[in-house]
Amino acid sequence: MGDRGKVVLVGAGPGDPGLLTLKGKDAIEQADVLVYDRLVSPRLLEYARPMCERIYVGKTPDRHMLPQEQINVLLADKAEAGNMVVRLKGGDPFVFGRGSEEAQVLRARGVDFEFVPGVTSAIAGPEYAGIPVTHRGLASSFSVITGHEDPEKLESSIDWRLLAQQQGTLVFLMGMKNLPLIAANLMENGMSPQMPVGIVQRGTWPDQRVLCSTLDVVADEVVQRGFANPSIIIVGQVVTLHDDLAWLKKGPLAGKTVAVTRARAQASKLTEALEGLGAVVQEHPMILIAPPDNLDALRDAAVAAGTFDWIVFSSVNGVDAFFEALVNAQDICAADVLSARFVAVGPATAHALEAQGVHDALVPVRFDAEGVVECLEGKIAPGQRVLLVQAQQERDVLRAGLQAYGADVTAAPAYQSVPVEEGRASLVEALRAGDLDAMTFTSSSTVSNTICLLGDDAPLLDGVALYSIGPVTSKTMAEHGLACAGQADEATIASLAQLICQDLGGLA
Repeated sequence: MGDRGKVVLVGAGPGDPGLLTLKGKDAIEQADVLVYDRLVSPRLLEYARPMCERIYVGKTPDRHMLPQEQINVLLADKAEAGNMVVRLKGGDPFVFGRGSEEAQVLRARGVDFEFVPGVTSAIAGPEYAGIPVTHRGLASSFSVITGHEDPEKLESSIDWRLLAQQQGTLVFLMGMKNLPLIAANLMENGMSPQMPVGIVQRGTWPDQRVLCSTLDVVADEVVQRGFANPSIIIVGQVVTLHDDLAWLKKGPLAGKTVAVTRARAQASKLTEALEGLGAVVQEHPMILIAPPDNLDALRDAAVAAGTFDWIVFSSVNGVDAFFEALVNAQDICAADVLSARFVAVGPATAHALEAQGVHDALVPVRFDAEGVVECLEGKIAPGQRVLLVQAQQERDVLRAGLQAYGADVTAAPAYQSVPVEEGRASLVEALRAGDLDAMTFTSSSTVSNTICLLGDDAPLLDGVALYSIGPVTSKTMAEHGLACAGQADEATIASLAQLICQDLGGLA
């Protein structure tokens, strides 16, 4: 292959990020370039390396972000430049995914490629709705048919007579626009008007909806009930099993859409918590966690780690950065540090320390700088050396408070939060469309950067319930003129998700 790269065409599955295969995850993690579609879960982008180039080529039935021919050329060009390219496609690349067409162009250009199969929505969508595509006594076969044929075509390539007389299940993809035509063709060719029909909208996603109807009235009912793309159409007796086999429970936040503004690498825990409660989560990262402007203080602290009596970590980011610096300090090992007492600002930080072998970290009652100062009163002796591993932009409250106890305090900036444009365009689009019920702020920097990046569009936040993880974040919101709909009881992801559930879902 030489300096030439490679393209891996990966099936991302139907929406639920948990349905991505392990091989697909491995490919994303190795990608230099990630080319992805509209129906790919944003959560899957988190597996990509920070320096991976992300290219969105999403399509809707009436609009292409990038025409297919240009996508084909893009893949080949990026690979020929020596990149490992992952083409991430919803469902499976071979089930109406045009993966074979893309591969033909790559073969013609002499570019190496491989396929990673994905879970197709033709099976997963019905399954998440409790509708099996086969069932003993009801259907011993199933067919997957495109529903996207042009109704203006002089002659259909679909044998409607054959389909109408089959005893198996019919699954139509991309067919909502043509649903009246599909139903009419089947009935005209002998299928009973009373044949059960199931519609699964956004199958496997938190906001999945299901409609069970019959062939003669389904086209009218989807209009009355507001069903639209992306939806799967299932025709056959297996639809009658939905009531018995439906298993996906609606959470208390079903029907609510919440925006998460955390850095993409950190957003997953909050996203998972909210999705577990039934919410649709949109990730609009407003910050990026980056190294500090100067790493000298952190490196020096790692070398001298064994000389500190106390080491205080303000976040998981600080834990990760410090222990990485510790490993890189060739004349020191982690065991030399364990003589110090550790303080973790919050349970998530304590868990991160446990992963590094520190199991007795002190956790204050309040998960902020003031809480640490209160917690350490009477515990720190004058003259003891304290290391603060914290953000570059950290307030001076902690240093000043511990110095008042007579401590010798060293601050080591381990990371910084920087504004990132990545989430701005999608957030503005969602705000203008009125799609958001709530937005979360998990730090002061997410608040400040959101206001900065929105600029003149900041008034679009009016009418959206804005939730804060703690008092410092709430104060920053007030400084920017934002009304806080609620503040978490504890500065934790779990507490923030529970607050939103209580407010919007009505459950404790």
